[in-house]
Amino acid sequence: MKKIIVVYFLCLFFYTVNGQNSTDIIIGKTDHVYSEILHEQRKIMVYVPENNPYDKNTYPVVYLLDGDAHFYSVVGMIRQLSSVNGNTICPKMIVVGISNTNRTRDLTPTKGEVENSGGGENFISFVEKELIPHIDTNYPTTTYRTFIGHSLGGLTVMNTLVNKPHLFNAYVAIDPSMWWNKKNLLNKIKSAEFNSKHNNKTLFLGIANTMSKGLNIKSVLKDTTSKTAHIRAILELNSYLETQTELSFKGKYYENDDHGSVPLITTYDALRYIFNFYRFKLKQEDYINPEIDILGKVENYYKRLSKGFGVEIRPDEGYVNSIGVILLRKKQFKKAAQFFNLNIKNYPESFNAYESIGDLYLATGNKEKAIKNYKKAISLNDDVFLKAKLLELEKK
Repeated sequence: MKKIIVVYFLCLFFYTVNGQNSTDIIIGKTDHVYSEILHEQRKIMVYVPENNPYDKNTYPVVYLLDGDAHFYSVVGMIRQLSSVNGNTICPKMIVVGISNTNRTRDLTPTKGEVENSGGGENFISFVEKELIPHIDTNYPTTTYRTFIGHSLGGLTVMNTLVNKPHLFNAYVAIDPSMWWNKKNLLNKIKSAEFNSKHNNKTLFLGIANTMSKGLNIKSVLKDTTSKTAHIRAILELNSYLETQTELSFKGKYYENDDHGSVPLITTYDALRYIFNFYRFKLKQEDYINPEIDILGKVENYYKRLSKGFGVEIRPDEGYVNSIGVILLRKKQFKKAAQFFNLNIKNYPESFNAYESIGDLYLATGNKEKAIKNYKKAISLNDDVFLKAKLLELEKK
């Protein structure tokens, strides 16, 4: 009985402590944009990566249609894929989930048999002229943008790629409704080849298994019933896109996923495909083998990033410094100096860059240069700990 009472009070204690100290887990914020084009208030859901308040990082942006349905899963996925220790799959990114007010109106490029359809042109004008400027003004963005849409959202993604390719760098069309309005958009795509406007554009097409039992992606093409119109239109699109060379394209059929389950796995595969230039990992040998040009590897990686993103990207200060610190601990002093000097070159106003190379000079017995660089660091940031360290060094 005593054991039961003890267990009871322990449970009560932990419940009380957890209850008193609980905090909300927040992954984003709700923002609003009033659209003069659509004549209505639009709700958007925005996630911005956690950041050191002293950093001035900027991020690529993912624009996500049907935001209420997909925002949480996409944010969680990007957080995971951009945070794998030492081997990230994609960059940290801002996610903008666009909530619907009238989904059929906004996500259909032409009028169909459904009432109040065909407002896609106005919707994309809203995205181009009001939403993107709002995000760029109020959040730390880069110019690299990805557009993701499912079903009618996928139709909108394809329509944007065809008619306004400049808006986004990468496009993800998830089981798009290419059957819409008697395949109007599909026929338009097939009648005009992709051209130089689509250079450096990436498209990932996810195809769900929406067929009846007994059919496969080959036999379904011979079917003429309305039940298979959806997948037949997508397969037709996929076949055509495979012939286009101006576009970086990959289509994938998901045999074990239906229309409702396919968004998650398609987004995962799409991110890996779009950012196939992003993954980079140094090996243990890179740090300990003096014959390996580790600096050259890192510089070539950032050249690859610059090409992939279409803008020059400087080597990240924190990443470069961390490599230098590891090399310093392994007594690879010459290589460590290369990395610390790279940060001084790229970030001449960085307190940390001068402190780190000061630590290198201290470790190699060059007291004079260590003091000089510590003083330079303190002139940039009056750090009390470094001042104490400098004072102690000057006494010796």
